[in-house]
Formats: sequence, C-alpha cells, structure tokens
Amino acid sequence: MALSPQALDSIQTLLVGLALAGLLASAFELFTERRASFSLLEGGGVAAVAALPVLAFSAPFIILRNTVRGRRIEGRPIPFVMLATIIACGWGLLSGRIALDLAALLVGA
Repeated sequence: MALSPQALDSIQTLLVGLALAGLLASAFELFTERRASFSLLEGGGVAAVAALPVLAFSAPFIILRNTVRGRRIEGRPIPFVMLATIIACGWGLLSGRIALDLAALLVGA
C-alpha cells in the first residue's frame, strides 16, 4: 500500500501541528509555572490578548489533554472523546499548515 504525496503532506502537517501545540503548551508551563488553558482568556485585558497566540497554536494539545483527563476522571463517553479528538486534529492540521508555510517563507523556498 503506497501513500500519495498529498497524504504524506497531510500527515506531516498534522504531526508538525500537534508537536508545535505540545511544545508551546509545555514552554508556557515552564516559563509561567501555570498550565496553559482556555481560562487564560477569562481575565480579560492585556494578559488575555497576549495569551491569544499561545492558545491559538497550543489549543490541540489543550483539547486532547482535557479530553483524556475528562475520560479518565469523569468517565466521559467515547463518542465525546472521538469528537474532541477530531476537532483537535483538525485544529492541528491548520496550525501545522500555518507553521510549515511560515517556515517555508522564512527559508525562502
């Protein structure tokens, strides 16, 4: 079974997006000693605006982390977990595409 170049590109984009999400969320936690979460937007003001880029790219990791925790602790149903995973992977594809396009732009390819 051979994969088409488009399928390989999509897999690469997804992996880059998910890896970038994990990297940003972990770096945020390392430097701020606080977990990256969507609750950063609740405070409003400059802090919420500054958190937007970090949350935009780390959202797939946050969604997956919260989904796994919810399944383990609250016993959320499998269809909910599947839907959240699909949303996170779709978001990861978008983030990965943006990251790869920016990298290509910076390299000049």
